[in-house]
Amino acid sequence: MHKHANFWLKICLSSLVFTVSTVATTSASISATEAQSSITKVAQANPGAAKINSVGGPLAKELQGKPVVVDVFATWCAGCKNIAPTLSQLKQEYSGKVNFVVLDVTDKAKLRKTEAKAKKLGLGKFLAANKSKTSTVAIVDPATGNILALYQNNANKADYKKILETALANN
Repeated sequence: MHKHANFWLKICLSSLVFTVSTVATTSASISATEAQSSITKVAQANPGAAKINSVGGPLAKELQGKPVVVDVFATWCAGCKNIAPTLSQLKQEYSGKVNFVVLDVTDKAKLRKTEAKAKKLGLGKFLAANKSKTSTVAIVDPATGNILALYQNNANKADYKKILETALANN
């Protein structure tokens, strides 16, 4: 009798270990897939934001003629630190070809200055909609104000380059 109980106990434990490892692997796989999707998809996590496909109109004269990369930034933001090297590389690569605008929302004092700057540049509506979404980066067509791409905490330089190269080719 004891042998049979041991046998069934081993079968049950093996089955439990297999089930737990399968669930853990599946969960990790789903989590990784979901995380990648949320990083690279344009405002899909927030259905209201997905409808924002424009900053509200053409941007300021000083930004015309070149695609504009708009970075919603805060010094305390982990996502901002994650994407900083990518944005720095893009600034170097596209120097003189692309305008880069940083909207610093680190604290109330910087936010007030940033709101004035954003309004002057034609980005007031965009900042109002995204000031609480640090590590958001938009690529904007300055002539129309259309958002060509909108990323959240995306450090994949190839994603940005694809949009920027297309925008530059269309100018």
